[in-house]
Amino acid sequence: MTKLKLGPLPDEKPIKATVDIPAAVYRELNSYAEAHAAETGGSPMPPEKLLVPMATQLMATDRGFRRWLTQRK
Repeated sequence: MTKLKLGPLPDEKPIKATVDIPAAVYRELNSYAEAHAAETGGSPMPPEKLLVPMATQLMATDRGFRRWLTQRK
């Protein structure tokens, strides 16, 4: 199986936010949750629980964003 970029998810106190996403993205998140559960040996997480870790991973590995952050200071 392919190694996913998203590893184990931390259990943190959430801040409430409302996000509208297209149905196709929601279906893909469901599929990703299944793949993540298979890889980590857990049960699939609700798709909305994947949004923040995925955005965090994206921002952490986006070189342009990292460069912008360091130049901004």
